[in-house]
Parts: sequence; structure tokens; C-alpha cells
Amino acid sequence: MQSSGTPVLARPALSTDHLLSAPLPHLLAELDVELVDSSITDAGFYGAFVVDRDGFRILSMPTGRSVFERDTAARMLLAEGFGLDAPPVPAPLEVSRA
Repeated sequence: MQSSGTPVLARPALSTDHLLSAPLPHLLAELDVELVDSSITDAGFYGAFVVDRDGFRILSMPTGRSVFERDTAARMLLAEGFGLDAPPVPAPLEVSRA
């Protein structure tokens, strides 16, 4: 998984419980993040959270994954990208910043 763009964004008023329980479409709307399908097919790529120079936020996720896998990866990337207090990403996954 990758988290790239600007350094950690301003932390929204968002609890860990809400991050983990809100329906993903609602969470993305609250955080003003657009979900797009990625063309990356590498099995080790779970997604990327990107903030462009204009502050536009994109969560790019590979297609063809289970709903559970996609949802879980999205929430981990959002927590990391926004610097939220959340459980660490489990091994062997890692989040990198570019």
C-alpha cells in the first residue's frame, strides 16, 4: 500500500470507531476523498492515497479484490493519510510515503 502526496493532512474530527464503522461511501464523502479504480494489477498493491498539489484527495484502489479486502485497505490508507489514531497496519503489509 502506498500513501503519497503532501505530508500528513490536518487531522479531521474523526474517531477511530467512526473510521472503522461508517459505511465507506459516507466516510469518503465526509473526508472529501474520491475513490477511483487503479490500473495496477500487482497482487501486492492494495491501494494508494494521493493528495495532489491543489489539495484534491484520491483513493486509488485495484479492482477484482473482495469487498472486505478493498474496504479494509481503504480504511488503513485513510487512517495513515490523515494521521488518525488507529491500529497499525498488520504485517506483512506496510504503508510507504513518496
